[in-house]
Amino acid sequence: MPTPAGASKNVLSRREIEGMIAENKSILIVDGDVLRLDAWIKFHPGGDLAIKHMIGKDATDEVNALHSQETRQSMSKFRIGRIEGRWTNFLPPIQGGHFRPHNEREADEEDLEPPRASPISEDEQHTGGLKRRSSTPTVSSTVKSNHPPPIDTKPRAYVIDARTQEEIRLDASKYPPVDAEHQEHILQKYRQLNKRICEAGLYDCNYSAYAFEVCRYALFFGLFVFFLKRSWFCLSGLFLGCFWHQLVFSAHDAGHMGITHNFQADTVIGMIIADYLGGLSLGWWKRSHNVHHIVTNAPEHDPDIELMPFFALSHRFFSGLHSTYYDRVMEYDAVAKFAVKYQHYMYYPILLFGRFNLYFLSWEHIYLGLGPRHGAAWWHRWFELVGQIFFWTWFGYGVVYLSIPDWWSRVCFVLISHMVTAPLHVQITLSHYAMSTADSGPIECFAQRMLRTTMDVDCPTWLDFFHGGLQFQAIHHLYPRIPRHNLRRTQQFVKEFCQDVNIPYAVLTFYDGNKQVLGRLADIAKQARILEECRKMCADHSVDHHDSR
Repeated sequence: MPTPAGASKNVLSRREIEGMIAENKSILIVDGDVLRLDAWIKFHPGGDLAIKHMIGKDATDEVNALHSQETRQSMSKFRIGRIEGRWTNFLPPIQGGHFRPHNEREADEEDLEPPRASPISEDEQHTGGLKRRSSTPTVSSTVKSNHPPPIDTKPRAYVIDARTQEEIRLDASKYPPVDAEHQEHILQKYRQLNKRICEAGLYDCNYSAYAFEVCRYALFFGLFVFFLKRSWFCLSGLFLGCFWHQLVFSAHDAGHMGITHNFQADTVIGMIIADYLGGLSLGWWKRSHNVHHIVTNAPEHDPDIELMPFFALSHRFFSGLHSTYYDRVMEYDAVAKFAVKYQHYMYYPILLFGRFNLYFLSWEHIYLGLGPRHGAAWWHRWFELVGQIFFWTWFGYGVVYLSIPDWWSRVCFVLISHMVTAPLHVQITLSHYAMSTADSGPIECFAQRMLRTTMDVDCPTWLDFFHGGLQFQAIHHLYPRIPRHNLRRTQQFVKEFCQDVNIPYAVLTFYDGNKQVLGRLADIAKQARILEECRKMCADHSVDHHDSR
């Protein structure tokens, strides 16, 4: 393997890179450099899946968006070569990509052919790999497929494919074409926009804003203690819920290194807020959230929309999709068939209890050690474990058990304190549930994909504290490390960019956004009912046909 110094002179061809990926090597492109991250992937604080979704792709924009300057500079030690010209993305192995082993004796002319976005036909590229998904993925014998064979019959696959094609055509009518020329134009404009944002100082944290945040936290926590001591348990639970609701926004900032911009310092701040004060794992959130930022709204890959059996954000869940995040098939079982039909009615009631599910996911992450066990983040798991013990000692034992005398009051206190945080869960889902879940293929650039799958919420400035910056999700997805107190100022820059590149900037009021989400859930529920009726008719027809024989 070339040393980093010699790697700058080592030009690698597309076939050579494809061959390395076929050998299960973690290869991606950043700023024209070819990086091999096999030695780093288990140390990555953001988890291995975030890297696996970038294998075979130009990850420059994703890396720049999610990492500090120091981290980006440290990546040079993994450089094994460079490319010449513009790179056209492969489909990563984790998403079903097919890679051919490289034979050094192959004719050199093959590398002179126009590069392919992925080893599929041109028609499949423009349908987001639709045909590839409806059949067993063809993967090289040296690459393990992360998708099991289809588990359903051909008639249902045909119906689902038709619906997916319709969604892809709808996206194609609203967004710029997914071809090299248009995507390169958007990519260059996006990078120019980042320079303007840097020059405007919008990456600089406004620490005075955090002084007001701390005062608000102290007020809510003080009111929680005040009413607890006076045995007004419902009011006490209300203000504890408000305290948790507000804290999450700062934990989110810290998780994206948006406070001090130092990885370890912000991670410690985030873990103290999330684990010690809120009972939630920052490590779980970062592992899940980083994947969400890279494959936003992809039903097979984005954990934020993989909510079976309670919600289905796409008809494709009806076929039992294989989740690359959870590494299991999300079965469309009897519970899901019942729940999805009524999901638009159950949306708010289920979100009222969303925090209890976050506890489970946090415990699972810490207990199973799903985060990094090596490198700079090796100790985070143990720091979080202490944080969980601390939280359940002060909250579970000290507050709920010792400070509240009877079980009825305890149940009311716990339910109220947890249900008050529901607006946060609504806010998180609002920005994605009504947006596209279609796959436009590996050629689509980072900026267009983020704007196609994310929307902003319009609200007056005085309500920014309530939304905590999450109302600017489209802007946040484009530039995750911009501190949330600067997102409103960034909005005008992004609007100008969208007009320049002809990408719709989705922004709705909180009320209209909720209507859109409920409408989307109702539409999927209607499809579920139609599918069930079709199955019953087919089953009845099969029985009748058998009897007639």
